[in-house]
Amino acid sequence: MYSEDDLIQLSALQHYAFCPRQCALIHVEQVWAENRLTAEGRIMHEHVHDEGDESRGDVRIERGISMRSLRLGLIGKADVVEYHRQADNSWQPFPVEYKHGKPKPDDSDKVQLCAQALCLEEMLNASIPAGALFYGKTRRRLDVVFDDALRQETEAAAIKTHKLIDAGITPAPVYARRCESCSLMAECMPKTIQQKRSVENYLKRMLDEKG
Repeated sequence: MYSEDDLIQLSALQHYAFCPRQCALIHVEQVWAENRLTAEGRIMHEHVHDEGDESRGDVRIERGISMRSLRLGLIGKADVVEYHRQADNSWQPFPVEYKHGKPKPDDSDKVQLCAQALCLEEMLNASIPAGALFYGKTRRRLDVVFDDALRQETEAAAIKTHKLIDAGITPAPVYARRCESCSLMAECMPKTIQQKRSVENYLKRMLDEKG
């Protein structure tokens, strides 16, 4: 169990799953830069939260829900939690996270959504089997099943993210295609730093061979 003072943001798990260096830059060094994609994403989240709660037949919709998990040490907000009426008249929670772009090739968005489900399960003493990611670019929902594999990946990400933030050390950059869409590209400088390290390693090898 974590104390209230040790809780980290739910979004940190998505940042870590996407790129540990990005996570450290944001949550350790407090670096943030906004580009067109992050600005449009922020506006989408604000619009969703401002719409207010509503009911649609057998579905209740609540927005901007605060949540936490002392077991995993997480705190944050869910964009939307739908409550679906069941045959026995109970209400099944169904978290929905809004994303500006399109589905990612990695599990970073799914990990963030699963973390929300784990928080809700702890808070409501309920079982939540699934949720959804809504992507603004495709205007479609992607249903996500919270199976054992995703739950284990999410819990492992929470542990690793806590260790990264507690250590206070930013990992070295490793350039990949995902870097091109990162708003911290200019601050991170993955190509420049990686090239500099390659030159330094080359010079070191040359000196070692001469020695």
